Amino acid sequence: MSDLNPGRIEGRAAALRIENLDTDQIIPKQFLRGIDKSGLAPGVLYDQRFDAQGQPRPDFVLNRPEYADTRILVGGANFGCGSSREHAVWGLQQFGIRAVIAPSFGEIFYSNALNNGLLVVMLPEPVIAALMRDADDVANGQVRIDVQALTVRSAGVEAPFSLSARHQRMALEGLDVIGLSLTCQAQIDAFTAAHWVRHPWLRDVAAVTAARLRQ
Repeated sequence: MSDLNPGRIEGRAAALRIENLDTDQIIPKQFLRGIDKSGLAPGVLYDQRFDAQGQPRPDFVLNRPEYADTRILVGGANFGCGSSREHAVWGLQQFGIRAVIAPSFGEIFYSNALNNGLLVVMLPEPVIAALMRDADDVANGQVRIDVQALTVRSAGVEAPFSLSARHQRMALEGLDVIGLSLTCQAQIDAFTAAHWVRHPWLRDVAAVTAARLRQ
């Protein structure tokens, strides 16, 4: 198993048999008080992992010792619906999740995930059911996602999936949306230089105006 190759995600999978799992369940609002995106892992799926007294629920899959190293979640339909908080994606990543496989996703969550480097894979419900059965088998619960070949494999499943060319490239190269933009740095610099040549009077206009106002 390798966590260093962004083109291949392989590891322990856990089945989350929860449909319409929304972003407030993935990362409840009380864990969003910080001003940055760090420290979110303790809040991930908090109400599923802990009871009203804050004690771990021993029957919840991610609390079981054999699933402590889970890297892939196999979820129910409409995974990540609800509000648009990116914290749901950041929290899952900080918790150690590298990919989520489900029949369907909330549209904003899907975009947030791929733009931040969390792989999301859509497969038909019968395939998801088979993957969940494999994930339940502790001895054979490994899942492998090949981003180059666009395939998912487990003990009993081999299934193709699709990604846009842009998102496949991002996943293969380990890029988030900012990193993808920075691959065009040379073109950005060239455009900027040409822009100032064509419109020199616009350069530093705010600083020039502020300086005049101070006179």
